[in-house]
Amino acid sequence: MAKALNFIDVPPNSGDATKGLIVILHGWGANAEDVASIVPFLQLPGYHFVFPNAPFPHPHSPIGRAWYDLSQDNMYEGLTESRELLINCLQSLEKSTGIPLNQTILSGFSQGGAMTLDVGLKLPCCGLISMSGYLHSDIQNIETPATNILPPVLIMHGKQDAVVPLQAAKKARDVLQSLAVPLEYYEFDGGHQISSQMLDVARTFILANLT
Repeated sequence: MAKALNFIDVPPNSGDATKGLIVILHGWGANAEDVASIVPFLQLPGYHFVFPNAPFPHPHSPIGRAWYDLSQDNMYEGLTESRELLINCLQSLEKSTGIPLNQTILSGFSQGGAMTLDVGLKLPCCGLISMSGYLHSDIQNIETPATNILPPVLIMHGKQDAVVPLQAAKKARDVLQSLAVPLEYYEFDGGHQISSQMLDVARTFILANLT
């Protein structure tokens, strides 16, 4: 297992006061470069972006990465390691950037969205964004952060998603509501993708929670 996650670092333009840190996790089979391409569309100058690469190689793509195995035989194998590495990464970013976790938004797409909900609910982040994501089976056993305040969560999902069914988003919504998590939930027409509508809603959420 790798000792630390590598990542793409996109600091704000020199001269801009840093308003906060936004960490975005890619999905299964993608990589950090894939999600880093959305920065211009978010139109958030003054924010520091970080895009970690998942620690495991993807079984069917030479450049793809995985947070854990999704095959039926080894479902979720690697999750414990990725969870630990991601928590360590976020804590190290707090030190290296000088931006505390309470000024950090963690977000992700698909498997990255699942990792966002898994790890983010254990840390004092200022917000979580799950795009086309889902909950891991043990999410109901989460421990609240030391502050005892769960961060606000934004869940977005395509109604025609054939990879992660819409029902997964509805389940996540219902579970988080039962835990009294501050929640925004949106469904959009479309499949398994990060749409321009999602980015618009994400930008509004970020500005509302990280200014």
